[in-house]
Amino acid sequence: MSNTLLRVYPSELKLPFELKKANSGCIELINKTDERVAFKVKTTNPKKYAVRPTSGIVPPGGSCGITITMQAPKEIPQDYHCKDKFLVQSVVVQEGITNKDIVPEMFSRAPDRVVEEFKLRVVYIAANPPSPVPEEDEEEIADADVDHEVFRQTMIHAASRQGHASGSQPSYDEEVSMVSSEVVKYADENKKLQQELELLRERSQSFGGFSPKFVLFIFLLFVLVGYLMTGRKV
Repeated sequence: MSNTLLRVYPSELKLPFELKKANSGCIELINKTDERVAFKVKTTNPKKYAVRPTSGIVPPGGSCGITITMQAPKEIPQDYHCKDKFLVQSVVVQEGITNKDIVPEMFSRAPDRVVEEFKLRVVYIAANPPSPVPEEDEEEIADADVDHEVFRQTMIHAASRQGHASGSQPSYDEEVSMVSSEVVKYADENKKLQQELELLRERSQSFGGFSPKFVLFIFLLFVLVGYLMTGRKV
């Protein structure tokens, strides 16, 4: 099966399937050459399908659309499988040949004539695919959206009333400024405590490494000894 004269798109015929209703599908023939190409469309089940047009001539570099209509089916085939096929025949024709001049003999193989054929299989697709979300679930989702909107509006009104009742509330920038001030305040106090601790350490070192309590004890001991010696002299 060659395809050098005409390009057939798509490569398979997809038809929507629906009981008791006729549906159509389309294919496009594109001339890939610089010559005039005649075509003819055949099917394995001509009573089931209507093809328009069944034959014609595609100009050089041009295209032609084919509409295929399937009669309303009366029953569903197993697994939606279809055995029907279509055949597109094409042949180069000379200038002056019109659509009325196309006859079946033109597509018969001969030593001086090249006839190309392209086969398409029929594929059924669901005409109305089921929704992934059931209708009841869609209603529940819609109700949930409404409830959420009502809740949001209620919270907005409540916040508005609270604002009017308590006066103007500090904005976000004001709250950030207040927190920053507190942080700076605590940092200054911490710095002062560190300075006082460092001063105590220096005082401790100035007394030869003795603690202030030990120095005070020695001072009181000297005072007591001096008092006793003074009392004895008296």
